[in-house]
Amino acid sequence: MKTPRPIRLRPTGLTIGQIAERTGLAPSAIRFYEEQGIVFPHRTDTGQRRYERADIRRLSFVMISQSLGFSISEIRTALATLPENRTPTKADWQAISEQFRRALDARIAQMTALRDRLDGCIGCGCLSLSNCKLYNPEDRARTRGTGPRYLMGDTPSDL
Repeated sequence: MKTPRPIRLRPTGLTIGQIAERTGLAPSAIRFYEEQGIVFPHRTDTGQRRYERADIRRLSFVMISQSLGFSISEIRTALATLPENRTPTKADWQAISEQFRRALDARIAQMTALRDRLDGCIGCGCLSLSNCKLYNPEDRARTRGTGPRYLMGDTPSDL
């Protein structure tokens, strides 16, 4: 995990309530994302958190990414590539978008293959012992690991 940034005092910025209102996140969720190294609020001289407007975009990105199945770790790694000394530009976000696009394309391909084979291939490779003799003779799929190997992307030619 990334080393926390030093606390900097700043009198301006958005409060946690304002950020919660703009993003729809509960303040506790925003504090969680702070603990996870996703956002780095500044502190006022009385210790209150103050967020930058760019944090709204960061938190929105987190919400969208999580809904697409990305983990906090994957999201944190991607956001760590954004500049710390300035508001991220369109090009900065585009670089992250391209990275996530490749992962999403791979997931879409896997889900499409799963959808197309699901009705005839569950478990070791099929629903029928007579078909297993054709598609998975002598349980060869087992050599690739546990689980539904053909649905996970293995093919009989891989074995």
